[in-house]
Amino acid sequence: MSDYDAEDVRNIALVGHAGSGKTTLVEALLAATGAIAAPGSIEKGTTVCDHDALEKELRHSLDVAITSCNSQGKHVNLIDTPGAPDFLGRAISALTAVETAVIVVNARAGIEPVTHRMMKAADRRNLCRMILVNQIDAPEADLATLTDEIRETFGSECLPINLPADGGQRVIDCFFRPGGEATDFSSVEEAHSRIIDQVVEVDEALMEVYLEQGQALEPEQLHDAFEEALREAHLIPICYVSAQTGAGIPELLDILVRLMPNPAEGNPPPFMKGEGARMTPVQVTPDPRLHAIAHVFKVVNDPFRGKLGVFRIHQGRIATDSQLFIGDARKPFKVNHLYRLHGAEQIEVAEGVPGDILAVARVEDIHFDAVLHDSHDEDHYHLRSIECPVPLFGLAINPIKRGDEQKLTDALHKLQAEDPCLHIEHNASANETVLRGLGEQHLRVLLKRLADQFHVEVDTKPPSIPYRETIAAPAEGHHRHKKQTGGAGQFGEVFLRIEPLERGGGFEFVDATVGGSIPGQFIPSIEKGVRQVLDEGAIAGYPLQDLRVSVYDGKHHPVDSKDIAFVTAGRKAFLDAIDKARPVVLEPIVKIRIAAQNQAMGDIAGDLSGRRGRISGSESRSDGRIIVEGEVPLAELEGYESRLKSMTGGNGTYNIELSHYEPVPGNIQKQLCDAFKRAEE
Repeated sequence: MSDYDAEDVRNIALVGHAGSGKTTLVEALLAATGAIAAPGSIEKGTTVCDHDALEKELRHSLDVAITSCNSQGKHVNLIDTPGAPDFLGRAISALTAVETAVIVVNARAGIEPVTHRMMKAADRRNLCRMILVNQIDAPEADLATLTDEIRETFGSECLPINLPADGGQRVIDCFFRPGGEATDFSSVEEAHSRIIDQVVEVDEALMEVYLEQGQALEPEQLHDAFEEALREAHLIPICYVSAQTGAGIPELLDILVRLMPNPAEGNPPPFMKGEGARMTPVQVTPDPRLHAIAHVFKVVNDPFRGKLGVFRIHQGRIATDSQLFIGDARKPFKVNHLYRLHGAEQIEVAEGVPGDILAVARVEDIHFDAVLHDSHDEDHYHLRSIECPVPLFGLAINPIKRGDEQKLTDALHKLQAEDPCLHIEHNASANETVLRGLGEQHLRVLLKRLADQFHVEVDTKPPSIPYRETIAAPAEGHHRHKKQTGGAGQFGEVFLRIEPLERGGGFEFVDATVGGSIPGQFIPSIEKGVRQVLDEGAIAGYPLQDLRVSVYDGKHHPVDSKDIAFVTAGRKAFLDAIDKARPVVLEPIVKIRIAAQNQAMGDIAGDLSGRRGRISGSESRSDGRIIVEGEVPLAELEGYESRLKSMTGGNGTYNIELSHYEPVPGNIQKQLCDAFKRAEE
């Protein structure tokens, strides 16, 4: 039996921009609770969470790491996440395992791009949130101004729950034991009053006691209302800490164990049953007596220990010798060993309760985002999908050594299984395998792993741009496929119409036939023919999107009609319709965010304009730097990193995310279409 219950569990994900000090913060928490003898060092490569050889070499986190500690009788699971924009997908995936996201902010750097994105991701996931200002003892830190900026950026519900004192050398509690000690800004009394006012607003009875009777409220009386305020995002506490010196660590631990929600107090996980239009929400509760339900949020392919699946238990208990199903599989697997993770260390345990984060090894069918359960009653359960950034940076690769093709394919599949933001494409027309990730560093790390872990060396080159095709007008198409040989013939005739959908509308296939003009068993064959064109492209060799295809009439033959006949008829009728529907090539437009020194603004603006870009706004910061935001075609960003370094003396950085697709200029469309025709010939 576990020595704690679900009510004693706290699940915390530390998220935020690279350099905010998340890994050092975990070390401080582990040391303060006795989980480790002394804090490790990033510089020396001795931290619990940055245990991978490449992380030690680069001195920053590349993947999610899990550890835990015990404090005041509570079991606190800590998830350290990477903060570089290139590894944002891994950080976002960790949010499915927790009730609370702690957004860590560097007191010197302030609110950075990943801070914004992780705050939004936690909000979309409906998590309770806390903002943690780290490195408060830095001489150049202006904590009062930063606190105002946090409230201006993220809302007035962000309120300090403690305050720094003595130049960031210590932290004063403003909630549990409010007193009259001096602080670096504001006052304990003001902070206490503001946070109590915010909490009682969610509980009318408590507000009446507080306002009308003038009665002081004890922390225990406020607990339920505090949890409700966190769930509703009516309150986002701000804490202050210096992970390096330990200032504020005891106060932070107190808040984590006494105020952050346990699995029953957080917002329920968004589990669904079924797919598509038939998908319905289902209730999953942290009751250890119910069927076991867990969600896999991380997969690791260890060359020595095999595949490791890391999961969060949401309901029921899981013990060694349990029989678990993966998704809708009919055959269960047996849990031979169950592990709690402490960085790279795997500690065997006998059982897990709701809220526990554990792992199983050597289960080949386990995969990222899988739901594990012990009863067929939970077949077709899944967690609502996370919204990961779209991987836009690409590299075309080929193995250097002849005969390594299969070895490369196997390695890429294992890497893709671990990484929600790694996409692998095979461009048949260009005969190239393309890795797509979130940035140049993301792809460099993947290539390093290919070489070091899987012993595959590859050549690289810039990939084709992920253009798309669509139509600009409705049209109708028709094709009769008739083939007569010495034996059985082939016959199928299809009439269909196509119409454009709004950008981002995807693809819809509609069976609008009536009267049995085409027997129902041939409709999937027509769709198959349509999808062949959808994948291969019609005018320039790029996938089609944002259109609806409706099959409304056709003819069949009682003897000669076959699936292959309707695949061909559907394909050629679709091509006939596209030819009449004003087809266009779309290009990806990305949002770009550039950080550089103020004096580089003119060069950056001129360069973006020359790349068909548009600036949407800029923001000057107090540290002499400027943030430039805009939109630019992805095709125009080849070599941009070196160009930006040249313009800014190496001080400029940028990140991008997909915004939308829009038609390419006419001259570019003609070039792409002509190249496709030449390739076909």
